[in-house]
Amino acid sequence: MRHILYTTAFALNLVTTPATTQAAEAHYPARPIRLVVPQSPGASNDTISRIVATRMSELLGQQIVIDNRPGAGGIIAGELVAHAPPDGYTLYATATASQVIGPQVIRKVSFHPVNDFAPVSLFAITQNVLVVHPALAARSVKEFVAYARSNPGRVNLANAGTGTQSHLAGVLLAHVAGLDVAHVPYKGGGPSVTSVVAGESHATLTPGPAVMGHARAGRLRALASGGAKRSPLTPDLPTLIESGIALESTGWIGILAPKKTPSAITGKVHATLKTVLADPATQKLMEHQGADPQADGPAAFTRLLTDELQRFGQAIRIANLKPE
Repeated sequence: MRHILYTTAFALNLVTTPATTQAAEAHYPARPIRLVVPQSPGASNDTISRIVATRMSELLGQQIVIDNRPGAGGIIAGELVAHAPPDGYTLYATATASQVIGPQVIRKVSFHPVNDFAPVSLFAITQNVLVVHPALAARSVKEFVAYARSNPGRVNLANAGTGTQSHLAGVLLAHVAGLDVAHVPYKGGGPSVTSVVAGESHATLTPGPAVMGHARAGRLRALASGGAKRSPLTPDLPTLIESGIALESTGWIGILAPKKTPSAITGKVHATLKTVLADPATQKLMEHQGADPQADGPAAFTRLLTDELQRFGQAIRIANLKPE
């Protein structure tokens, strides 16, 4: 009798599960959604993600709850999402450091940064900006390169710590431009920028939101932004590419879901995200945080992740960083 009950239950499950799954997808979301953020409250990723999540909650009719899981270069958050049920109720607001740097510099990682997730979409680009201390005899990238080449090993390029986005951005800048500079790590982005303001370091290549306030106040001199094209936030600032350096240097934030999350669900999240980012009020809030809104969808986001793994992988090799 027990065998018959088990067999019957299994057969019923085979019959009803697809219909139940389709119903769940059709009525998604039916309860609050958890959006995991691999940074502490108040960090740039957290702030920008909250702007987007608030408006998406309104359109979806369910609250999106931010779940901050900082630590281990984003690996803690990534593992949580990679192993969560693929039902659309756990999403991941991941970024450059957590998705393409952390998995390459931390030895024990239980997920693949691309293959173990279902991409939804990119939603923000943050351009790095090359800034120098105002006393440095360089008012353009060309002059900075000339100065660094005439002073090999004597130009201090500050960064937020070994293996961080600003460190690897500086490594690639020096590599592409053929510069011999001293990469000086600090305990975070704030201290690294402060070191340039104080004249302790000569320059840094770091996310624009951290330095443009200082640049506008005259405490730093901005030489170039790192995007493929000029940022609407700094329309008068040339890009590194325009300045003769064949380098894109940007950060980004995007949404991933656990692998095998139904495309009907990820598609609905992406469609909602596109609507949110088309709203001028949302755009204004994001731009105030130094982010360019962008929602290209799953295929484009997958290509970006693959390209970024290669780009930062190159920087990691040049810097001779070993997984720890």
